[in-house]
Amino acid sequence: MADKKYESLKIENIVASGAIAGSIDLVALSGKVENCVLNKKRFPGAVYHIADPKIACLIFSSGKIVMTGLRNEKALRDGLAVISKSLNEAGFETLKVPGVAITNMVCSYDLGKYINLNKVVVTLNVENIEYEPEQFPGLVYRIKEPKMVVLIFSSGKLILTGGKNIEDIRKGLDVLEQKLESIM
Repeated sequence: MADKKYESLKIENIVASGAIAGSIDLVALSGKVENCVLNKKRFPGAVYHIADPKIACLIFSSGKIVMTGLRNEKALRDGLAVISKSLNEAGFETLKVPGVAITNMVCSYDLGKYINLNKVVVTLNVENIEYEPEQFPGLVYRIKEPKMVVLIFSSGKLILTGGKNIEDIRKGLDVLEQKLESIM
């Protein structure tokens, strides 16, 4: 992210999901793997916390996994290595190449200027916008291509979600800034 334009763009969270193994006995898993908890009354999967990199993982009996708290692709690779090692050491066979990929990125960005949200609502296509200031102080703007959702606050701060990589996030940001420039 050396580009000056995207200087304030910050990855807040990355979610990845996919398959890490064939079927898994979650009761046995939670009994053998430290930091892995199963409470079937509250949730159908086991929750596995990794300290370094700091990640929370949901592991399901189907062998599927959802990882959250990731900050970059290296954390995804490192986290998968930790999980695979833990499962293998506990006697569970994992896939040689886990089919886990990034499914969502959440980023923050500061436009560096105040935005009149009422003017945005009046000017832009209403079907892509939700704005109810009595309920939530931000405007929800849905971008069709790349498909993502942006929360826009009057302070100029944005939350972008739905991208699968940083290029998607940048494209969505460019689309939004282009729309806002025509208003401001």
